[in-house]
Amino acid sequence: MTKQRTLKDSFTLEGKGLHTGLKIKVRFCPAPDNFGYKIKRVDLEGEPVLDAVAENVAGTNRGTVISKNGIQISTIEHGMAALYAMGVDNCLIEVDAPEFPILDGSAIRYVEEIQRVGTIEQNEPIDYFVIKNKIEVKDETTGSSLLVLPDNDFCINALVSYDSTILDNQYATMENISEFASEIAACRTFVFVREVEPLLQNDLIKGGDLDNAIVIYERQIDQEHFDKLADTMGVPHKDATQLGYINNKPLAYPNEPARHKLLDIIGDIALIGRRLKGRIIATRPGHKINNQLARLIRKEIKQSEVQAPLYDPNVAPLMDLKQIKELLPHRYPFLLVDKIIEKSNRHVVGLKNVTNTENFFQGHFPEEPVMPGVLLIEAMAQTGGILALSTVDEPKRYSTYFLKMDNVKFRNKVVPGDTVIFHLSLMDEIRRGIVSMKGFAFVGEKIACEAELMAQIVKNK
Repeated sequence: MTKQRTLKDSFTLEGKGLHTGLKIKVRFCPAPDNFGYKIKRVDLEGEPVLDAVAENVAGTNRGTVISKNGIQISTIEHGMAALYAMGVDNCLIEVDAPEFPILDGSAIRYVEEIQRVGTIEQNEPIDYFVIKNKIEVKDETTGSSLLVLPDNDFCINALVSYDSTILDNQYATMENISEFASEIAACRTFVFVREVEPLLQNDLIKGGDLDNAIVIYERQIDQEHFDKLADTMGVPHKDATQLGYINNKPLAYPNEPARHKLLDIIGDIALIGRRLKGRIIATRPGHKINNQLARLIRKEIKQSEVQAPLYDPNVAPLMDLKQIKELLPHRYPFLLVDKIIEKSNRHVVGLKNVTNTENFFQGHFPEEPVMPGVLLIEAMAQTGGILALSTVDEPKRYSTYFLKMDNVKFRNKVVPGDTVIFHLSLMDEIRRGIVSMKGFAFVGEKIACEAELMAQIVKNK
């Protein structure tokens, strides 16, 4: 199983805020397993901490803003994209202002610092959210849409479209997250000249300049007006007759704006709190619709405590029936686990293929065969026994005896022809041989039953 990662050491970056113009310091620190991303406002009394999750997003105008209990932090998307893309699952971020510094308008400085300090593997496995069915969000007013489809990796196809002679249609793609550092991270944010005045009037982009943004000048205005805008932003005067891209550093790629939009998608999707396996197809994306998708995925995550594990019969199991028999004392007709397909130090996944020849179907029930619920719990317990026994030396010399079961719920029946997949995970640390586990039995995407089980690991006499 792929394990979670955090930073090996802390790093600090300094720069001005895009919207406030303040000089800002942000520090990224290691964090424990299952911590996620949290941001601390060290400039405020009590140093409040905000969870960087989609439901805390309170604004999406020229950046992603999270807020809770009146505490606000904006322009977080570039830092979030760097953490997510560079494989950092747990991080505490300390900032001394109401926004992150804009730096050069991209994520490259964050990436360089993460590469410098390195990351370290932790104990807990990564909890992926696997896209199994199409998810789509649309904004009919703007024509924006995000479509997510099943895929083995996290991939993005992004299309931007503007009513502009300079930037009309552009396309960018990322087939694997490993491409981020070299192909996406250095792509800068951009703004149209026609947007600058309204942004300034709304007390935004006080820290914007030609070093931290690409400015697109595609509709000619008179020289005097153009010069006043330049003075307001504190940048040199330019020739008002020369349309095109205005920036101090040349474009990194011909499609740099589209690549930056892809970067923003990653930063906003990072707020779902899980690693995503799926392909996002984005048309005219923006922070608002990105957040709508992230919230929808968060809702699905909350509705399902655990996703049905993926099972590919073409992949060799972690343990076959022969290996299972070496650990468990059960034999026909009471050995109810056929394969173990996944296991970590905290969870195990096993399965049983239910056939019409099962002996219990002779009486339960002859005309309408249904697998007894008590045997589903027994199969779940046997799968959990594999996890429990894997924690001791010489597991063949031990057995597991179940002490109690709580919160047992039967949701759907199991019938001949079904493949039942059992997912068991530790609810607490194993102490004095006592094991507490939460178990689910799935048929397809549906939960057949669930239960909380307690067992004791006992040395055989």
